[in-house]
Amino acid sequence: MTPSTQPAALPEHSYGGSGAPSADLVNNNQHVNAVNSSTVPGRPEEALAELHAVVGRIAANVEKVIVGKPDVVRVALVTLLAEGHLLVEDVPGVGKTSLAKALARSIDCTVSRIQFTPDLLPSDITGVSIYNRQDNDFEFRPGPVFANIVVGDEINRASPKTQSALLECMEEHQVTVDGQTYPLGAPFMVIATQNPIEMEGTYALPEAQRDRFTSRVSIGYPDPAAELAMVDEHAGHDPMSDLRPVSDAATVLKLVHVVRRVHLSPEIRRYAVELVGATRRLPELRLGASPRATLHLVRAARAQAALAGRDFVVPDDVHAVAVPVLAHRLVLTAEAQAARRSPADLVRNLVQRVPVPHAALDPTGQFLHSVNPNNHR
Repeated sequence: MTPSTQPAALPEHSYGGSGAPSADLVNNNQHVNAVNSSTVPGRPEEALAELHAVVGRIAANVEKVIVGKPDVVRVALVTLLAEGHLLVEDVPGVGKTSLAKALARSIDCTVSRIQFTPDLLPSDITGVSIYNRQDNDFEFRPGPVFANIVVGDEINRASPKTQSALLECMEEHQVTVDGQTYPLGAPFMVIATQNPIEMEGTYALPEAQRDRFTSRVSIGYPDPAAELAMVDEHAGHDPMSDLRPVSDAATVLKLVHVVRRVHLSPEIRRYAVELVGATRRLPELRLGASPRATLHLVRAARAQAALAGRDFVVPDDVHAVAVPVLAHRLVLTAEAQAARRSPADLVRNLVQRVPVPHAALDPTGQFLHSVNPNNHR
């Protein structure tokens, strides 16, 4: 993923930038979601400063395990703040499961891990009703999905029937068993891994399942310097064993409310709709992005803006998250596959072609004056 500008700025961290948000940020309450004032600090600069501090600690903690991949960690954190779910897809041995476990361990909340196998049943995920002879009634025994962070390892090794057990959980944050609905706690995030190379004994994720993942990220091989550092630091010791929580579920939930308050102007909303709609008209695609993709795109853009120290979204925020949010939802035609076209390249081309709003935003989210749209590419 190559965002149009460098993602900003966690304080004293490798994302770059100056860190603390500007003191003149002003919140426009007419365009934000109402949030309990006891949950979120009243002034936006205070809320964003707390977000920077907490996310900076989580990122530094995760990078003790995932060396030399700040952009990957950034996407994971954006997904967390956007109340989404993350699909980590890559070849074996690059740290897919380590990324999921490191993020889960960095937050002091309930965590469960599911090893997906061909014999896994839906009830092994959601839970099952068991007859209690003493009470002469059935009682529900919750499955591992009842946790704040659920790590699903090698999700494509389970059958489609078992994969479908996650559909209701991921979209509606609830589980229905034997006609009874049980709500899941907040925050709730599924981090799933899959290997796209080893196809023997696997089941490809259906479109409905992929569409529920807010973003997909590929870790990739480390550069030689990062791999050498990994050998020096990790060869004789597992850094995962020393990882300690640096935040908790209540704090993460508070930061999620901060992200919800980030202003999304009508121009940016139309731009997101046009960008997603353009995928449905590409001749290289059998299936473009869904309306759910539009919602995920703007939520991720809000989180990206908050990480950049702003309480309003600009086109660069949309560009920075477009590939991880949209690419995995696109289904190529047979001709495009034969031509070795990639969904990520198609999204990058659309970012270049779809006109951005020809205006600049002030701190309240109002458009002020014309700017060169090439600056956002």
